[in-house]
Amino acid sequence: MKVYADYAATTPVKPIVTEKITEILSEHYGNPSSIHSIGRDGRKYLDQSRREIATLLGANPNEVIFTSGATESNNTAIKGIARKRKHLGKHIITSRIEHHSVLHVFEELEREGFEVSYINVNDEGLVDLDELKQAINPETTLVSIMLVNNEVGTVQPLYEIAEILEEQNIAFHVDAVQAIGHMPIEFDEMPIDLLSMTAHKFGGPKGIGALLVKKGIQLDTFIQGGEQELKRRAGTENVPYICGMASALAVANEHMDENNVHLMNLKEKLIVGLQQHAIPFELNGSMVDTTGHITNLYFPFIEVETMLTLLDMANIYVSSGSACTAGSTLPSHVLEAMYGEHERVKQSVRFSFSDLTTEEEINYIVDAIMKIYNQFKEEENE
Repeated sequence: MKVYADYAATTPVKPIVTEKITEILSEHYGNPSSIHSIGRDGRKYLDQSRREIATLLGANPNEVIFTSGATESNNTAIKGIARKRKHLGKHIITSRIEHHSVLHVFEELEREGFEVSYINVNDEGLVDLDELKQAINPETTLVSIMLVNNEVGTVQPLYEIAEILEEQNIAFHVDAVQAIGHMPIEFDEMPIDLLSMTAHKFGGPKGIGALLVKKGIQLDTFIQGGEQELKRRAGTENVPYICGMASALAVANEHMDENNVHLMNLKEKLIVGLQQHAIPFELNGSMVDTTGHITNLYFPFIEVETMLTLLDMANIYVSSGSACTAGSTLPSHVLEAMYGEHERVKQSVRFSFSDLTTEEEINYIVDAIMKIYNQFKEEENE
């Protein structure tokens, strides 16, 4: 058996999405900026997909900016707000457990002269709200906090964060990459100003994403050369992939409730299965403020590189954290922020599931880990 359990890194493209992309590529290839009939045909599908995505996310179509993915969306939001509002203040805030497409942008802005506050989290990965409150000052113009952590699955208290920012003229950006398809998103009702997403995390293609921007929020754009996306992001729109993203989002939203029940059952089955076999482990993160698709576990008996290698040899494909840091020997910055210099930082594995994951696959994972544990026990006793 082969078990893919790294869906937080990427998901396979759903068949209906592939069909839609193929249709647009072959039959509706016009440049949507061209004024002739072929171009207007491309524009029709672009506008239709924009409306579909906006409706599914509770946004206005004019609030949707198409990008190449979450990294560009995060860069656009953070740099765009910080630089546009620097005359109001040069203090910006984020947490220590953000994705590197957020943290590295803050580090770049820091080198430009911005003051950055990096907010700590507790051992479940929840942002310290008191520290956030104390960090805000009259120069603060932006707060960027992710909705669902990509390594441990912790869900941040967005409404409590927004309450702290209320009436302070501070833009609130949310990286919602791991939330789409797992949590209902109603952008018009959420107390946030900008939201990043990418299609390949919920059954869409890689290389396409979006940034939602509330009406009235002004950005300093940094991709120049065209009038596309209401002059906010130059470059010919990737119409086939945008249509594919719309199809993937529709499927994800339609089956969200049943998928979430399925995923929480799988998470529980994995944890209970390990407990029944007396395999030593600890959960990283929260079992309450979490999504079902990510489970991060600390195994005290083995280094993570060895565990990943042995699981791979058993045809089980998982990771130790973000796919963007794959191959790095550095410990997880997320786990370091949560636990400090604890050995679990280098001995933890992320399992991430989807609607395609079966109970049989969970049993296979448990059995494989049991064999690995028994092997290490035997070696210790020799």
